[in-house]
Amino acid sequence: MYDENAIEVRNVQKKFAEKTAVQDISFTVKKGEIFGLLGPNGAGKTTLLKMVTTLLHQDTGEILLNGFNTVTERRMARQQFSVTGQTTAIDQDLSARENLLIFARLNGLSRRVAQIRAAELLTDFDLINSADQALVTFSGGMRRRLDLAVSLIGSPSILFLDEPTTGLDPRTRIQMWQAIQKLVANGSTVLLTTQYLEEADQLADRIALIDHGEMIVTGIPKELKQKVGGTKLQFEVLDLQRLSQARNIMENIVKQHVSVDDQTLIVIFDSTGMQLVNSILNQLQDSGILITNLRIVPPSLDDVFLKMTVGKN
Repeated sequence: MYDENAIEVRNVQKKFAEKTAVQDISFTVKKGEIFGLLGPNGAGKTTLLKMVTTLLHQDTGEILLNGFNTVTERRMARQQFSVTGQTTAIDQDLSARENLLIFARLNGLSRRVAQIRAAELLTDFDLINSADQALVTFSGGMRRRLDLAVSLIGSPSILFLDEPTTGLDPRTRIQMWQAIQKLVANGSTVLLTTQYLEEADQLADRIALIDHGEMIVTGIPKELKQKVGGTKLQFEVLDLQRLSQARNIMENIVKQHVSVDDQTLIVIFDSTGMQLVNSILNQLQDSGILITNLRIVPPSLDDVFLKMTVGKN
């Protein structure tokens, strides 16, 4: 599916005085891919993004955007991408349509093409009915959608999204996800930073986790989740006096420790352990032990994040 790199980051490092903000980070992003960049606050995400978007020089290393070096070929590198930051860049004194038309003209589109492109984006982002209203009437979600629409006015090859859905309600967040996925379906490449791990899991083809300026791990979300632990089986035992008996049954079957939290039994096992669930339930039933709130929980990106960063701070 991906045969060329849109973004190449090679052994990049950045220091501020004696503090190392980014330490020898390398990764590639394929054309047509959504790449998620995750990490706790202060991990170095913003510094790295500033270097990739030419706003900051790296001390060492090399960054290429569609093959153009961000230091020696900065002008050509800047023509390859658009950025949507954490704060809106739209003009509050103009309408949504006027904002789009101005940015379209700044991107070199003719007046006619600018009008067509603005209408397309207003429709795609569900802003067409409010296109000519003052932005003072816009909600935060509408402003955020307009901000993303502005960044797409020139149909960028590469789009950098810095926490694009922060503060949005769930419905608007889903609309943003759909817009991003449509953009990629039309051939663009996206590098996404986000604090919402669900968002990275939903959108990203691959993710990178950084902490203290260092690359911790990269990979496909499914593979990373499998690395940190298996599936969790948990349920409550209705009769507290039979809790120990239920625990013994589980431990005899799974051959490992079973945790107890109040009246809840919890065990984590790998994919092969799923075959034992029926045996556990059958033996509990045969023993007359009643249970409730049975849950089988697969590993999540939250588990990846917590296991690989907690304790490093």
